[in-house]
Amino acid sequence: MMRSAHLLAAACTALVLNACSNGEANSSTSKVTDSTATKETKEAKETVETKAPTTLDTALYNRKLAELANGDSTGRWPVKTGYPNAGAILPFKRIVAYYGNLYSKNMGILGEFPPDEMLQKLGAEIKKWEAADPSTPVQPALHYIAVTAQGAPGKDGKYRLRMPFKQIDSILGIAARINALVFLDVQVGFSNVQAEIPLLEKYLKMPHVHLGIDPEFSMKTGKRPGSVIGTMDAADVNFVSDYLANLAKANNLPPKILVVHRFTQNMVTNYKNIKLHPEVQVVIDMDGWGEPSLKHDSYKAYVWKEPVQFSGFKLFYKNDIRKQNSHMLTPEEVLAEKPKPIYIQYQ
Repeated sequence: MMRSAHLLAAACTALVLNACSNGEANSSTSKVTDSTATKETKEAKETVETKAPTTLDTALYNRKLAELANGDSTGRWPVKTGYPNAGAILPFKRIVAYYGNLYSKNMGILGEFPPDEMLQKLGAEIKKWEAADPSTPVQPALHYIAVTAQGAPGKDGKYRLRMPFKQIDSILGIAARINALVFLDVQVGFSNVQAEIPLLEKYLKMPHVHLGIDPEFSMKTGKRPGSVIGTMDAADVNFVSDYLANLAKANNLPPKILVVHRFTQNMVTNYKNIKLHPEVQVVIDMDGWGEPSLKHDSYKAYVWKEPVQFSGFKLFYKNDIRKQNSHMLTPEEVLAEKPKPIYIQYQ
């Protein structure tokens, strides 16, 4: 049930930006000018750099990991890894992110409303999470789809569309207004992470910009995005993680966060081979939509059962309530999961 439901969602996501590939999209959808974005992006970068700690509180780190395990007695959680470098965000803060694209109102809450209204809604959600878990500060984030899968091949036949940098700059400007992190999400289509990720390097060099990759739209079988669910292997994740680690070392950056979306078994293969680095924190984000029982089952099957490092949970304002008498899970309900998710995404 979860799988078929997601195929419908995938088709909508892949097809929604065809107007962009036909040259019909323009920057008028953004409410922030390039000059404002540049100024606010610089201010946000300076703020993050100023506040970044120079040492890691290992005792607090261990305690927070134990809290996230939420009483799990299987030995899977917390995941036994080395310590991250100083400046690591996880598990000290819970990230609450709004997801979407400025060109579309159908791809998520981030692009559905004007920036002022969107930020107000995000602020309201943050208050709910702070109330549900007062011991964990909440870090706001904007999770922007910077490379979108497409239903048409495009000029190069790759079934993906790269967003113009001016749109990413606008997101940075909007994020700066609330000192939010920015995640750039990549749906590779017929391309691959080796080709797409380096093109975002100038943004990934910024200490407050992080990355998401979506195996759902990695079409290695040659099927069109939206027709089947795609896949990535540990080798793909490792390329991205290695790339981020090297970037962090070369530029003296605090650890990067890498979000990997997942809601089926085959979306991420050979999870045990995923390498971890002190410069990168890996989140496996339960990206499934549906009624609470399906979301719980997917989380248990693909996140709890196959631990990597940290866990995330995605909530859908519309799709989670499609079924009659269903509801979108509350922060308290999500925090009852084992492990407790430390990254929350709203679409």
